[in-house]
Amino acid sequence: MAEDAWNSRDPETVALAYSLDSEWRNRDVFLRGRTQIRDFLTAKWKRELDYRLTKSLWSYTDNRIAVRFQYEYHDPEGQWFRAYGNELWEFDADGLMQRREASVNDVRIENEHRKFHWPAPGPRPLDDAGISAVQ
Repeated sequence: MAEDAWNSRDPETVALAYSLDSEWRNRDVFLRGRTQIRDFLTAKWKRELDYRLTKSLWSYTDNRIAVRFQYEYHDPEGQWFRAYGNELWEFDADGLMQRREASVNDVRIENEHRKFHWPAPGPRPLDDAGISAVQ
């Protein structure tokens, strides 16, 4: 569900999954609360065009989940990138995410090296393998 929400590129919808006082670290950016999260995502998806994300569950326990992810996007000049990363999520008693820690690395790629080709915005198709174990 998180992957599909992010692939919608709708900051309002995505922000609703986070608690009102949610804390984020995304690369070198630190955010607190839904308003900052929404504003961050709005700016992100203006810079990261044709964004397509895939996530893979890494581990979980009680109210915490670790995922790894990859996404592709291009900048306004047309240069494609693939971002690789890991996230740590912590949920409150209502099931909303109260903490998100994301480490992300971007790599320039050529158009012919793209892996994620489904129509954007939109969910990853069920027949798309996502992240394999050896990527």
